[in-house]
Amino acid sequence: MTIDDRKGHAFAPTTAIVEPGRLRFFNTAIGALGTSTAAPDIPDRVPIPPTYLFCLEMLDAANPFAFVEDLGLKITDILHAEQAFVYHTPAYAGDVLLFRGRLEDVYHKKSGQLTFLVQKIDVSNQDGVQVAEIGRTIVVPNKAHTDGQGARGEHGDGAP
Repeated sequence: MTIDDRKGHAFAPTTAIVEPGRLRFFNTAIGALGTSTAAPDIPDRVPIPPTYLFCLEMLDAANPFAFVEDLGLKITDILHAEQAFVYHTPAYAGDVLLFRGRLEDVYHKKSGQLTFLVQKIDVSNQDGVQVAEIGRTIVVPNKAHTDGQGARGEHGDGAP
């Protein structure tokens, strides 16, 4: 099976809790207004910054790069190309979010030297309301575009 045959593949869902302490730390790290390390716990109805969804998906996953391994690749085989968000409704501290991802598209550039894998992740809250859609594009350089076994050099062992 080639990587192209994996188009439409659904990845194992991930659940994440929007924990107020982690959210406060994130807000402080990005310099969000109205946050400080000395502030009391964030009340449950504080909305999360939009890009925090990306962090949540990775933080609470047993293996944050399972989607890469699920495609027969290694994290060292890929490059991050693009990230996009479509927001439908805010998520808040205290919410439990469900992330359901799938391989939406596979395409090639540079005569097959680069393979682009487009992942879409639907995010919904504990009430089943769609919060957002996350788009992630990763690039697999060189020969990994057809064998599904990861990038391999001329020696077949990852060496150039």
